[in-house]
Amino acid sequence: MDNQEQIVFQIILHGGNGKSSAMEAIAAAKQGNFAVAREKLKESADALNEAHRIQTSLIQREVKGERNEVSLLMIHAQDHLMNAITMKDLATEFVDLYESIKQSGGIRL
Repeated sequence: MDNQEQIVFQIILHGGNGKSSAMEAIAAAKQGNFAVAREKLKESADALNEAHRIQTSLIQREVKGERNEVSLLMIHAQDHLMNAITMKDLATEFVDLYESIKQSGGIRL
């Protein structure tokens, strides 16, 4: 496995971890455990920030004239990261919504 493949797999790894933590945040909020939900959102953000840092390093290399091979794996990694970021953003909204509903007494969780 070459260096670029290792880098791409790191994006996939951290993106997947970020998405998983976001889903766990929604599940915790649905159960009314907002402290856990907020911690899971932080874990998600941390993982996605690491994936984004790695992605940025690839972009910086290309800006410096070092061409990156665009492979199906690279495209998958970018798609995976983008979807994980979207999931984290939606999870934040879900946690806020569940908490608001719980505080207003509107729906039993």
